[in-house]
Amino acid sequence: MGTWKSRGLRGSLLEEELNQTIALYREKNLALIQKIPTPITPIELDKSHKQITLAYFDRKSTVDYVGVVQGIPVCFDAKECHKDSLPLQNLHAHQMAFMQDFMKQGGISFIILSFTQRNEIYYVPFRELLRFTKRMEEGGKKSFRYDELECSHRIYRKKDLLVHFLEALNEDILLLNECQKLSIMDKDKSSWTYKFM
Repeated sequence: MGTWKSRGLRGSLLEEELNQTIALYREKNLALIQKIPTPITPIELDKSHKQITLAYFDRKSTVDYVGVVQGIPVCFDAKECHKDSLPLQNLHAHQMAFMQDFMKQGGISFIILSFTQRNEIYYVPFRELLRFTKRMEEGGKKSFRYDELECSHRIYRKKDLLVHFLEALNEDILLLNECQKLSIMDKDKSSWTYKFM
């Protein structure tokens, strides 16, 4: 079982910037998104600093963020990779299952992926993640590379919005709506029609 000192709970610049952006989205009435805390049980405490120094995970968490963007339910995870590839082991099966179930309920699932060496951030839709995991399950690569992203959208800073992902989400919604018009998507995903302003 993972512990607090493991890589997953060290915190990241991406999450800090996302949290600041999300706070501004709420302030501007653009979105209401919450960071989902990772369920942990403390083992060691530094009483002088009132800080947890060692803990273990109580149970598997779902995704990092859940919320609503102008009436559209969204869930997403924040991932960072220091090279040009992301190991699929970083996308846990229970997270993928949650995102898929979320999509079936009419929501939109994605990850926000930071390629730290390139200093680039991308919105990666769930359907693209699914394509990579299916390839792995069929005996293919156990990771995906920067240059393999097809349906993803680059996220740019915009003034005080450090990770302004709403524009990328809007592009994805427009694509989903177009796919529905062309009847490319399965009938059970017809609830993927959204208006986003």
